[in-house]
Amino acid sequence: MPLFRPTLLSLLLAAAFGASAVAADKPADSAKASTASAGVSLLGAPLAMPGLERKRQLRLYLPPGYASSNKRYPVLYMHDGQNLFDEATAYAGEWKVDETLDALAREGKLEMIVVGIDNGQDKRMTELNAWDNERIGKGEGRAYTDFIVNTVKPMIDRQYRTLPGREHTAIMGSSMGGLASHYALVQYPQVFSKAGVFSPAYWTAQPSFDFVAAKPVPKDARVFLLMGEKEGPQMNADVKRMAEVVKKTGHPAANTVLKIVPGAEHNEAFWAGELREALLWMFAPDKT
Repeated sequence: MPLFRPTLLSLLLAAAFGASAVAADKPADSAKASTASAGVSLLGAPLAMPGLERKRQLRLYLPPGYASSNKRYPVLYMHDGQNLFDEATAYAGEWKVDETLDALAREGKLEMIVVGIDNGQDKRMTELNAWDNERIGKGEGRAYTDFIVNTVKPMIDRQYRTLPGREHTAIMGSSMGGLASHYALVQYPQVFSKAGVFSPAYWTAQPSFDFVAAKPVPKDARVFLLMGEKEGPQMNADVKRMAEVVKKTGHPAANTVLKIVPGAEHNEAFWAGELREALLWMFAPDKT
C-alpha cells in the first residue's frame, strides 16, 4: 500500500477541522477485519460517471426482511460509501449505518434501503462541491449529483423494491458530504424530500448561502442540520447562518432541525452517534 503523503489541501483541512478531516485522502487499512452486516454488499462493477470520465463503486444495504417480503422500501443515498458500513474499508472509522438500521428494523421503527456512493479519494473535495474554490479546485458537484439522480437512482429503482417517490427518498453525508446533500435537496426537490446535513463544509462554498436563499424547497422537505461544538468557530457560525437562510425562505420550523452538540468533534464516531435520531426524524410520518 502506498504511503499517505499530506497535500497542501490536506494541511489546510487539518488546520480547519483536525486530523480526521485529512483521512478522506488516506487509503483504508486492508488488514482490518470486516464489520459489515449480512445486508451489506458491493453493488456490481463500478459505474461510469457521465461528464467526469471516471467510475465509482456503490455499496448497498438491504433491510433484514427484504428477502422474505414483498414490501417496498424508502431509500437513503449517502456519500463516502467506504465509511458507512465496514471498519475494513473505512479511513477514519465507520458510521455503523447497517448496525443502526438493523436495530431499528428489529424494533419495528424503520426499514430502508441505503445506497452508499464511494468517494473519489483525491477527487472527493471537488466532486462534493458544486462551486469552484480557488484553494480546492473546480467544483464537480453538479455532475456528481446528476450521476446520483440520473444514473444511480434509476438503476436502484429498476433492480430493487423501492418506494421511488420523492417523499420516500433522502440524501445524507458529512463535511463535504453534508454540503453535497444540501445542494442535492435544493437542486432536485422533485427527487429528494429529506437531507441529513452533518457537519456541512459551507466554508468551501460561500455561494451556497445565496443558492439556498434563491431556491426555496417545498414546505414538506426536511432538513437536519448537525454540528459539533468543537468543530470550530467558522463551521458553527456557518451552520447557524444557513439555518437562518433556510428560515428566511419561509421554510416551516417544524421541518428544519439545527442541532449543535456540546463537546462533539468532526469525526465518524460523532456522526454515527447521531444517525439514529436523524433518521427517525427525517422519516417520521407526516403529521399535517
